[in-house]
Amino acid sequence: MESICWPCAAPSLDPRQTVGEILAEPLRTHNLADGHARAPRIVDLLRVVGLDPTFVNRYPHEFSGGQRQRIGIARALAVEPDLIVCDEPISALDVSIQAQVINLLEQLQREFGITYLFIAHDLAVVRHIADRVAVMYLGKIVEVASSDALYSRPLHPYSVALLSAVPVPDAVAERSRRRIILQGDIPSPSSPPSGCRFHTRCWLRERLGNPDICMSVEPQLSSPDPHRPDHVAACHFVSELTNMVQPGAFLPAETAAPAPP
Repeated sequence: MESICWPCAAPSLDPRQTVGEILAEPLRTHNLADGHARAPRIVDLLRVVGLDPTFVNRYPHEFSGGQRQRIGIARALAVEPDLIVCDEPISALDVSIQAQVINLLEQLQREFGITYLFIAHDLAVVRHIADRVAVMYLGKIVEVASSDALYSRPLHPYSVALLSAVPVPDAVAERSRRRIILQGDIPSPSSPPSGCRFHTRCWLRERLGNPDICMSVEPQLSSPDPHRPDHVAACHFVSELTNMVQPGAFLPAETAAPAPP
């Protein structure tokens, strides 16, 4: 069974229901705990997410943002899911609370063997929690790889641009890095550009002399390395990109771009 954890718990929690009533609803809907078994199950859910079971009769407005997010996680756990879709689960929280929620999610994963589909824009958090990462642009996946492979050797120019914007906790290294600033407006997802959706803002295409193939042919996900078939990217010029990007640096080298084939 699948469940979901929302970006901001407050709007997803009925302000007219107590925490006990909120957690009882999925149990009742899916016939997971009836009668006298329901109250102990609610207590267990609160304990699992680190909340005091005596909070069961409180209303959502009586909790902090981090506590409400824990209630949302408890509700997702109530149906005993195999998969939880975590849609920006920490984006509305303070940094210190974000760490607590991430640690809770990892603890629950170890304890219950849950798979997460973790949707986020914070690349540092993604690197910390994800085993495999899919990068999307305008609603289309442009690269898929293990977390280690993506962050050490990205194969798509959009991935490179994203990673170049992630600050590193080293003042010397940070000063030596060059961030890639994407130019132009983001196209409409409902009417994406022809060919490669990223070609209107692609720094790599510009360096290669704006080849027409980027506008006319949509690239498919493929692996340039037969020894790493699980690392795929949708770009016509992956080999040129790998020659321009320093491994582990996420940034193009200072060398001139090779001519397109």
